[in-house]
Amino acid sequence: MRSKSEKPSENLLEELQTALSHGTVARRVEALRRVTDLFINNAVDYSDEHIRVFDDVFQCLIEQIEASARTLLANRLAPIAAAPPKIIRTLALDEVIEVSGPVLSKSERLDEATLIEIARTRSQAHLKAISLRRVLSEALTDVLVARGNEDVVQSTVSNPGAQLSEGSFTDLVTRAERDDDLATCIGLRPDLPRHHYLKLIAKASLSVRRKLETAHPELADEVSSVVQEATQRVRAAAMTRQTEMARALVRSLHEDGRLNEFQVTSFAEQGKFDETNAGLAALAGVAVETAENMMIESRNEGVMVLAKVAGMQWSSVRAIIAMREKLSGGSKTDMLTLRDAYEALRSSTAQQVLRFHRMQQGTTPVA
Repeated sequence: MRSKSEKPSENLLEELQTALSHGTVARRVEALRRVTDLFINNAVDYSDEHIRVFDDVFQCLIEQIEASARTLLANRLAPIAAAPPKIIRTLALDEVIEVSGPVLSKSERLDEATLIEIARTRSQAHLKAISLRRVLSEALTDVLVARGNEDVVQSTVSNPGAQLSEGSFTDLVTRAERDDDLATCIGLRPDLPRHHYLKLIAKASLSVRRKLETAHPELADEVSSVVQEATQRVRAAAMTRQTEMARALVRSLHEDGRLNEFQVTSFAEQGKFDETNAGLAALAGVAVETAENMMIESRNEGVMVLAKVAGMQWSSVRAIIAMREKLSGGSKTDMLTLRDAYEALRSSTAQQVLRFHRMQQGTTPVA
């Protein structure tokens, strides 16, 4: 293929013809080793046509050879960006994980469709290998999170190159309620959306509280205070630049007299949690933190209380509840029942409930 390799190539072609026609398995393995050497040593110089020739030769040579030889081939070809694509796919689909593993975790030649196919159909060991790739798309991590066992999920979440979708974050935060290690991994991800982070912290705080109170019942009150302070510090640290900008925008609108029910509804319809929360807090006259605590509750009563105090119409409340459902990935609620409950809720009752929330958190009404 190159002039300086002409003679070895001619000798190799003779060996290939012998090995493929009536050679033993041992001769096939030896021919495979030599073809692999030839490809790796000159891979950067080969054209697409040369690579296609190697692809066909590799496909023929790996027939009827033992797994150890296929494993060696996979380990040698996996790191090469220009590796023949058909043999890479064949190795990736191998049911023997020692063969497929190196390719699944390292090869840049594997296309997205093949990776997703393998993630949907192969063993947990195959999924674990895929989770170690340098980059994982949202489509791929969705499958890993949905099908993977604890080891696969932990590996995926710990991978900084893994892109996680809103749906995957919802699933992971739910799983983390019963898995402290997973909760830690999720909480350390810089791309974790704030509304999921707050849910994660809320659950983790309760878990920590119970463990400490069980270990030191005589210090239960003190432990409760410490946990509450720690939660407040963590929430403050979780404030992202995006959240700060959202709150600043709403504050500016409110100060200029341009913040109204229509604007808050628009934020909700666009899925803007931070803007919706800050807007609802401003219209209800409560601290943003108070509204945030009520907004991330699993039940919808907190939202309805805030909206009733703010004097909102049901159509606006429905938009906020729909946003919460979309962001959390929770099941659909019966809007007709909620509408009846909202219309029956008295403003005086909502004010009393809101005062109770403020008392629990030690916050005062916002002017």
